[in-house]
Amino acid sequence: MDARDHRFDAVVVGGGQAGLAAGYYLRRAGADFVVLDAGRRPGGSWNEYWGSLRLFSPAEHSMLPGWWMPREEGREYPSAGHVARYLSAYERRYGLPVRRPVTVTGVEREPGGLAVRAGTRTWHARHVVSATGTWRAPYIPSVPGREDFGGVQAHTADYRGPGAFAGRRVVVVGGGNSAAQILAELSEVATTTWTTSRPPRFLPDDVDGRALFAIATRRQRAVRDGSGAGAPGPGDLGDIVAVPGVREARARGALEAEPMFDRVTATGVAWADGTVLDCDAILWCTGFRPVLDHLAPLVPSAGEGRIALDGTRSADEPRLTLLGYGDWTGAASATLIGAGRTAKEAVAGIVADLEAGER
Repeated sequence: MDARDHRFDAVVVGGGQAGLAAGYYLRRAGADFVVLDAGRRPGGSWNEYWGSLRLFSPAEHSMLPGWWMPREEGREYPSAGHVARYLSAYERRYGLPVRRPVTVTGVEREPGGLAVRAGTRTWHARHVVSATGTWRAPYIPSVPGREDFGGVQAHTADYRGPGAFAGRRVVVVGGGNSAAQILAELSEVATTTWTTSRPPRFLPDDVDGRALFAIATRRQRAVRDGSGAGAPGPGDLGDIVAVPGVREARARGALEAEPMFDRVTATGVAWADGTVLDCDAILWCTGFRPVLDHLAPLVPSAGEGRIALDGTRSADEPRLTLLGYGDWTGAASATLIGAGRTAKEAVAGIVADLEAGER
């Protein structure tokens, strides 16, 4: 059927974990839908992560709806490559209609629904689910002098492994899981300095993604029923999950952090007290922002990286649903298991609207 003349019940933008979870529930509901993915192969951003990255939870607690993730032989916490293979197999298992590579450039209103544009191509939809994630929008803070540094600057999104930094002096910036996991392996081949805006907070060794998801879910429910004041969230326990590699690096003293520097110099970094440190590279593990530029024609605030939501729907355009961008689109929705649970509720709402429109 020609997409130029056909109006889908839903068009899902993004074929990573959140998009596939939405596809699973749309398929189960019998909806007419298509998934548009900018990637050239299945697996979403998991194809782009560095090889040693580990999930925070065992495979049996990191599933998408309908199918448990198989265990990865020899590893309690699955690697990025294992997750990418799982997502690829998941897509085939449920026969999800993914079209790639398709880079959506804009979503607009049109009579009867929404138009999803990718260059000269257009898909017509009653509802749009945006699930583009954050990987394509790395964030680096504006630190004075950053443009003057003569060495290498890279972001988590650029990191592929420690080999490129072997024998060099590297400053790692950021107090989250990516910084800790990368620093753990970099410290074995390079001279490393870790800088954070506040002292790093390690979760207890027996707490991983399973417990964090449960805490996030309880907090979200408490907020919904009006008893959320003071309810603990995952961040109250700490920021860094002590996966095996992180525990080993911490034990040998490789994860001792310095305060965040105040400026970058031509040869390194400097603090307000006059302390200077020369280095060859600065690795910014400073997070990401939601990829929402394709939604700016529909919701102008998307151009600023944020959309007001009612649940997971745009408050300005109820035919637009957002999935998988973090806690603001559902408890732990940027995780595998969280994406599935959020998608279930979101798709139920979409299907109810479709059925109401047919009556």
